[in-house]
Amino acid sequence: MKPTQRLKLLATVFCFATFLLLACNGTGNGKIKTPDSDTSINHPHADTLLSDNEVKAEAPDAISKMEQGYALPRHTENLAQSPINIISGKTDKAGSEKITLLFHSDITVAENLGHTVELEFKEGSSCTVNGKDYASRQFHFHTPSEHLVDGVTFPMEMHIVNVLHDSANVSKDAYLVVAVLFKIGAENKFLKEFLDKIPTREGDKSALKTGEVKFDDLISQFTNNEFKSYYTYKGSLTTPPFTESVQWIILKHVVEASEDQIMTIEKMEGNNARHVQAINDRKIYSQ
Repeated sequence: MKPTQRLKLLATVFCFATFLLLACNGTGNGKIKTPDSDTSINHPHADTLLSDNEVKAEAPDAISKMEQGYALPRHTENLAQSPINIISGKTDKAGSEKITLLFHSDITVAENLGHTVELEFKEGSSCTVNGKDYASRQFHFHTPSEHLVDGVTFPMEMHIVNVLHDSANVSKDAYLVVAVLFKIGAENKFLKEFLDKIPTREGDKSALKTGEVKFDDLISQFTNNEFKSYYTYKGSLTTPPFTESVQWIILKHVVEASEDQIMTIEKMEGNNARHVQAINDRKIYSQ
């Protein structure tokens, strides 16, 4: 072997031995370092004092350093905001008013508002509550649910919005909002009647023929006793201007809808649930 070839061989062996030595030192006790054990990954740890409803964002894909706790209420200057986390064991049954709902409603328009999917009732539609007539305006959806029950979030919540006008002062209109909670299960007949009629483009409306979407097909998913089982409290609208003149009725019976149906609505409106608010001194009644 020529001297030059011998030198090249020695250099190659030296480089290979150096590489092995460095590799052994880098793995400690012979253990290969995996991404799960890599402490060099920067998680967005909170470095400021957290408020009473904030927690550290420690999820591996968290973007912010802190966020509002899942079931911790947001405190504002207003004391009757919605939605809330209903703790069933802390509800009050004494003195709760029994509410009887009776709908006389036709649905005429389906609209993609971008931030929600909304269907409008025909002018003259009404909801009678204990002999008092409210004008039924519209119903829309939130994905996931806005109200929590014992800390549990449902994949979707429907709000049926009814208004009692004050002829003397429009700003004092009273609202009655009936909330229907949904879980993933069997295909829902009522949703099937209009899902393919909602415009795909934000801001567009579709006119519906009388009887094309039957509100009774939603009501029929409740037995008579289930329709009389609910939580109720005084709260606010969950969208601006967050008016605190709402009587909320959250039906206890959870309605089923297929995964595809709920995902179709969520893809159109996104995650549009307002975070839970502080209950403060309000009474939550259970019937």
